[in-house]
Amino acid sequence: MQTNQIDYIPIAMQLLLAVGFVVTTIIISGFLGPKRHSKNKDKNFECGIESVGNARIPFSVKYFLVAILFVLFDVEVIFMYPWAVNFREMGFEGLVKMGIFMTLLVIGFYYVIKKKGLEWE
Repeated sequence: MQTNQIDYIPIAMQLLLAVGFVVTTIIISGFLGPKRHSKNKDKNFECGIESVGNARIPFSVKYFLVAILFVLFDVEVIFMYPWAVNFREMGFEGLVKMGIFMTLLVIGFYYVIKKKGLEWE
């Protein structure tokens, strides 16, 4: 199958339309939106609770580690869905590949547990 540069014009048009819509909406809302500033309106507000202290306090590295591990294992679970849908077409070879994938996943999970990456202090 041979492709030309012309085949990509609909994709470029859709991208241009989407970006143009977003930019136009932001610009128009900036012109039409209210511009009333006051000391009370410009204060930081969080869930009805008055702000106390500095917002730049450092977070524990454990928080970020748990977040990264969640994303990592979540993405690996996402890879299992297409495999389950195409299980019959992939046959035994697909089963072996998923077995290797799951083995690596379990080894990684075991490593995280051994390093106490999921424990809070």
